[in-house]
Formats: sequence, structure tokens, C-alpha cells
Amino acid sequence: MRLPRIVGVAAAVVSTLTVLLTPGAAHAAPGDTIVLPARDALAALAVQDEDRTGYERTKFRHWVDADRDGCSTRSEVLIEEAVTAPEEGANCALTGGSWYSPYDDTYFTQARALDIDHLVPLAEAWDSGASAWTAAERQAYANDLDDARALIAVSAASNRSKADQDPSTWQPPATGYRCTYATDWVVIKTRWALAVDPAEQAALAESLDSCPNASIEVTRAR
Repeated sequence: MRLPRIVGVAAAVVSTLTVLLTPGAAHAAPGDTIVLPARDALAALAVQDEDRTGYERTKFRHWVDADRDGCSTRSEVLIEEAVTAPEEGANCALTGGSWYSPYDDTYFTQARALDIDHLVPLAEAWDSGASAWTAAERQAYANDLDDARALIAVSAASNRSKADQDPSTWQPPATGYRCTYATDWVVIKTRWALAVDPAEQAALAESLDSCPNASIEVTRAR
């Protein structure tokens, strides 16, 4: 089951907790918790050119039922993020309910109108380091329910407009969400020890320079 953000943080604290300040974030280990101002977290990310050689979406097995409760990752996110809770039927079929898509500031009353977006897309993760991961690590990334910022229910239209783009070429149409988007992008890159390319870093820096320099707290997954 998808853990609420505060519960996920508490669970991480129960495990091995190390609170790190830059530049120590670069040396964090899985299970360590990093606390940094967002701009410092961005500065701590490795910068390198991207390489999409060999990428196939099927190399990230996703929408699994990891806890075997009958609900796939997609359904878990829809249940967790519902504004009005849907009814759960056989095989986790969802009826009713309502959702808010922050990318385009729009509400929906039908689950099928929503996509579950990998905030940092699968192809982007591959480009940024996941090409060297094991199949199990890529599956864990594609179904990450332990950090509520990794997967997000958004309108199908906004998700498909975004596709596999990074913040240098795509920003949420809802301008009020862009600070959160940039910050959460840095969070997920930090959580999974992924690099940024120079254009991506510049775009994130420009976004964050116009936002409050809030602290992020994130538990390293690898």
C-alpha cells in the first residue's frame, strides 16, 4: 500500500537515519535521509550528458502489485491521491471518486481520465544513470510508492504533453505548481542518485531561483 508522505519519512527514520548536509549528499547510502535546501540539493547532483542508447520502456516493469493486495501501483496512487475516495470493487476496480491534476489545475471525476506520471520519466531516468541498474532496481523505481513525490496522478493530456521531457523543455501549464515541480524533480533525482544534464540543471536553477529555498527531506533509495 502507498504510504502517506509523513509515514514514509517516519519509516525511513526507524531504519538507518543519517541527516546529511551538502556536499555529503553525494556520499549518501541507501536508507540515509538527506536534508538540504533545494538549491543546495540541486548543486549536489552530478552533472553529465545524457545517453539514451538501449532504452526501452519495457525495461522498467511497472504497475505491479508489490504487496499483493489486489491493487496495482496505478490503483494505489489513485486511491492515495483521491480528493474524494473512490469505491474499491473486485480486483481493485475503482468507481466514483474525484482527483485534482496539479499540472493543469483541473479536477476529474473519472479515473480513466488520469495517467500516473513518473515525475522524472522512465526514459529520463535511463539517460541519467538507470541504464546501469539491475532489472529489480528499475522495477523499484517505476513503482516507487515509498516517496509520494515519485508518482503523481495527473490529467492524461498533461502527462502526454510532458512525455519524456525534462524541465528544460517542459513545465507544468499551471504556473503556480512550477516551484513544487522543480523541487520534487530534484528530490527524485537525489533519492535515486541520478545525474542532471547541463540544460536540465540550468532550467532547474532558474526555476528554483524564483522560488523560496525550502529544505527538502528525502530518503535515498539507492
